[in-house]
Amino acid sequence: MSGLESFGTAGGDWRSIARDAATGREDEAPVVLRELLVFRLSDSSYAMPVDRVREIVRLRAMTPVPRVPDEVRGVITLRGEVVQVIDLRMRLALATAEPSRHTRIIVLHGEDDRVTGVLVDAVREVVRVPEEELRPATGGEGDAVAELFLSGEEFVSIVDLDRVLEFRGDE
Repeated sequence: MSGLESFGTAGGDWRSIARDAATGREDEAPVVLRELLVFRLSDSSYAMPVDRVREIVRLRAMTPVPRVPDEVRGVITLRGEVVQVIDLRMRLALATAEPSRHTRIIVLHGEDDRVTGVLVDAVREVVRVPEEELRPATGGEGDAVAELFLSGEEFVSIVDLDRVLEFRGDE
């Protein structure tokens, strides 16, 4: 008997384990998961694709920029880089609120190596949601919400970042 044939476990040898694993997966369709960053605005949960997020930073002093849309709260410097910050509450036509200790700026990758920050009330978690659990949005919030999913008892709105950022004040 070769060394490989003598390898055994309580459930059998390695060949039977491999055979069982292969036959158990053949009938199942692969589950496609979407990885999303969940955050809070007002009393609602929203999400965005994790692959668009560069980093999350605490709120810091912003320099106002003249002659830009009201949603552009200003700019910050982040390790020598100037980052425009958009108030996502204002962009989604939600009531404004004073920042809290939980307020964060989510810094997003943009086109042409540009970055943009979006101001949110709090960052909650990263979730993986199966594609089949995503539902198309029914409108509202300025068409800035692309899809929805159910997380526990609450619907989470997935923000369409391209629509949210298309008005950028520096273009």
